[in-house]
Amino acid sequence: MEKKIYGYAGKLLFVDLSTGSIREEALKEEDARNFIGGYGLGAKVLFDMVKPGADPLGPENVVGFIPGLLTATGTYMSGRYMVVSKSPVTGGFNDANSGGYFGPELKRAGYDGVFVSGEAASPVYIWINDGKVEIRDASKLWGMDSKEVELALKELTGEPKLRAAVIGPAGEKLSLMAGIMNDGHRAAARGGTGAVMGSKKLKALAVRGTGTIEIADPEKFKEINKRIAEQIKNPPEGFMGDYVNAFKTLGTAATTPPSVLSGDAPVKNWAGVGIVDFGEDSAQKIGSASFDSRYSVKKYACANCPLACGAEYKVTDGKWPLGDTERPEYETLASFGSNCMNDDIESIFKCNELCNRNGLDTISVGSTVAWVMECFENRLLTKEDLDGIDATWGNPEAIVALTEKIISQEGIGKTLALGQAGAAKKLGFGSEYLTAAMGIELGMHDPRLQRGYARTYQYDPTPGRHVKGGGASFPLDMPGWAQMDVGGAGNMDLTSSAGLCMFTMFAYPQGAMYEMISAVTGWEFDQMKAFTTGTRIFTMRHAYNMREGIRRADYVIAGRVVGKPPLTVGPTAGSTIDNEALGDGFFKTLGWNIETGIPEAATLQALGGLENVISALYPELG
Repeated sequence: MEKKIYGYAGKLLFVDLSTGSIREEALKEEDARNFIGGYGLGAKVLFDMVKPGADPLGPENVVGFIPGLLTATGTYMSGRYMVVSKSPVTGGFNDANSGGYFGPELKRAGYDGVFVSGEAASPVYIWINDGKVEIRDASKLWGMDSKEVELALKELTGEPKLRAAVIGPAGEKLSLMAGIMNDGHRAAARGGTGAVMGSKKLKALAVRGTGTIEIADPEKFKEINKRIAEQIKNPPEGFMGDYVNAFKTLGTAATTPPSVLSGDAPVKNWAGVGIVDFGEDSAQKIGSASFDSRYSVKKYACANCPLACGAEYKVTDGKWPLGDTERPEYETLASFGSNCMNDDIESIFKCNELCNRNGLDTISVGSTVAWVMECFENRLLTKEDLDGIDATWGNPEAIVALTEKIISQEGIGKTLALGQAGAAKKLGFGSEYLTAAMGIELGMHDPRLQRGYARTYQYDPTPGRHVKGGGASFPLDMPGWAQMDVGGAGNMDLTSSAGLCMFTMFAYPQGAMYEMISAVTGWEFDQMKAFTTGTRIFTMRHAYNMREGIRRADYVIAGRVVGKPPLTVGPTAGSTIDNEALGDGFFKTLGWNIETGIPEAATLQALGGLENVISALYPELG
């Protein structure tokens, strides 16, 4: 009889769509301890399963769906799951993270991860019903949007309580901005993950689970959860409490106006200044304080989350009467709003709904539209080139029309579906207006204000992501900044792999995550253990890229986003970041080769649990 691992379902599922093979493996406790869950565990499995040089859109690539350790345990703010694959954008490791209810359902169905390889001959979906697994025909589902397909799956299976991770038409058409959707509007969206699923002709992973996850110390678990709930109900004074209160009432959209005006949110494809080019009135129009009461129907919370930062909306009039929809998040409002010089809120609602239904990353799509507008302003693109669209700054009809072109992939849309960098490469111009790192459009937080974001955007194993932690919030002249940057990156990898929302960084009492991992698993888990584990996960993700032949020189970030040249007015005027120096300090602190980025053998050995990485990068030591 296998030893029970508290906090886990205890099994991994492997499905090969080329052969129809379905098999289970017991989760190894060593892997659980070393890589926790989520994309930590996913990176370990992907490293072992996917051969170097595999085509990201070919049958040898693997797409994995992995809940976090604390997911489905009832831990507050633990509704996350992650998707891993080789990225068709970077050619390296990719992970994407989503909330909602799919993750807990998958774990209650009996699996700590589902890994899909191969390629089906025709569209299929995978149906998991409490451990019973089937590959089913999805021909009638192909072409449906993400909301339609979830409803159709409930009818096909006769299970009204199922949850599903699905692709929309964007994933079917292999858009490099395609993501994976669940619960209608939650998205594992970045790095082309939806295109990988589409390349396998996998429309959906549908799940129903009624099992339970056993906890090592239920009484301690309840006590910690009680403390978490109390802090969310009565947050401490200061900026952390301010975030909790704002998110509880108006969601992440509450932060849009101050972000635009402070220099945090990009404006005019990162070339503008909020207080100069966009203005306070426009900034207020795209903040939820100005529109929430008009459209809000009720609050939305992901699984086991008392913060409840989402909202369901109803838009019944105006140019784009959508009916039932959802409140856009900050990243979407900034991407389609200030970054495109657009203060028409209903056009942003429309673009958000279009992206959710079609399975597209709103950050990348909005950023690509902003890039088009700058190319149009500088006469690199004309109305003729854009199929008659007048892509002037702030034109809401043009922003919606360009989004629709990206979805349909008709005319210019076929090129724009490649994203900013892909479109610039195909067209042969516009590279000077890119706002991407290694081909991935950046999150909506400006390194020229919080300068540590430059390292996070450029040198995370999955570039361009604002949610990867690091030292963004610390002044660069603070003693020991590189050490804090490394610690912050590892802590975020641990947080995500545990299945926790990143907002736990201000909603949780200090140290509560470590205590909760101990209570759920029965393991000793303190701050030092957390640092080592988080660094190991980060290193495993990075090692995938190194094995693919990616080197430090390949981690390229657009000059304008790091102040090269700097802005001349506004809150970040004159801000230029020595991003390469940040990389030097980061790599040196981690014990990686500063020139190549390859972790030193001694570093890998000291972390432990990385024998597969050592044998791949240092075969002479095997």
